[in-house]
Amino acid sequence: MRAARLAAALVVATLLLTACGGAGDTGNAPASPGPASTDVARLQKLVDGAEAAASSAESDMAHD
Repeated sequence: MRAARLAAALVVATLLLTACGGAGDTGNAPASPGPASTDVARLQKLVDGAEAAASSAESDMAHD
């Protein structure tokens, strides 16, 4: 169970990193506008979930 939670936290963290500015070829594309409030809320929800999963995994590891 502990490994599954840690794996879930790693997946969420990876998704956040790729969604927040992966290394892509921007070429001469104009700068993108700032994130919409719904995007910010969605990302915050993902971060909160990842933090909760990490905290739970750390707690499980401490009990072992």
